[in-house]
Amino acid sequence: MHRASAVRRPHRRQPTGRTSVPAHVRPPERTRGDPQSVAEQHGHRPVALVTGASSGIGTAVAERLADDGDWRLLLNGRDEGRLAQVATRTGGVPLAADLVDPRARVRLAEEALVHSGRVDALVAGAGIGWAGPFTAMPHEAIDDVVAGNLAATLHLVRLVLPGMVERRCGQVVLIGSMAGSVGVRGEAVYAATKAGLTAFADSLRYELASTGVRVSMVLPGAVDTPFFQRRGSPYRRERPRPVPAVQVAETVCRTLRTGRPNAYVPSWMAMPAWLHGTAPGVFRSLAQRFG
Repeated sequence: MHRASAVRRPHRRQPTGRTSVPAHVRPPERTRGDPQSVAEQHGHRPVALVTGASSGIGTAVAERLADDGDWRLLLNGRDEGRLAQVATRTGGVPLAADLVDPRARVRLAEEALVHSGRVDALVAGAGIGWAGPFTAMPHEAIDDVVAGNLAATLHLVRLVLPGMVERRCGQVVLIGSMAGSVGVRGEAVYAATKAGLTAFADSLRYELASTGVRVSMVLPGAVDTPFFQRRGSPYRRERPRPVPAVQVAETVCRTLRTGRPNAYVPSWMAMPAWLHGTAPGVFRSLAQRFG
């Protein structure tokens, strides 16, 4: 792919041999197969805002996008120290904020526009977990999980979406979970928030069908990250085994290129989701038997 000589690029991380100029941040008049890069078309590289970038999936996504070299990165996370380290490794701009706080969401969107003038892609990876019987879950924990996993994402999309619609290009990628597709015992509120994200994405996709803005869900099963330690309960199931965060990040980057509405990680996870929807009684029997 041809690169614009007039656009200076920062030093890349070690090349991976992959290219990923995302089709969905191009102007609508671009035709399929046009060899021009996003930089040549706009005079700049597209801007990606990644939330939850201070650990886990968000860190892996930031590093994978940095490998591609086609993005300017704005990185959000709650842990300022870890976020600064990720920003140093990836060349991104650290924007620390706890998105449970409604005011922090507004500040994040404002700071993103101050730094870059636009957001071409939002990868919403921030999330909070809690495991245990619902009757034992503190009311404050319910509020935090709903705010961090669902409300924060909805509000942040609301804040950055108008610019995408005005430019008639952009992409929103939401990190969901198989828990939101099939339900998981001991994670009722977490599963509810992820199911809410899926319904939100489906509905918003209809609204934006003619705008040039695409909405995608990446739906992993268990992922090998510090998430389980932070939620207060380690992952103990024998099946499915956790996948590495880099596998989810690779799927996110592929989704940014293709605009695929739903992507499961690993891909075979689409089968239990399908079974749950088409034969819920059979699924419940299997879930009770195998956990």
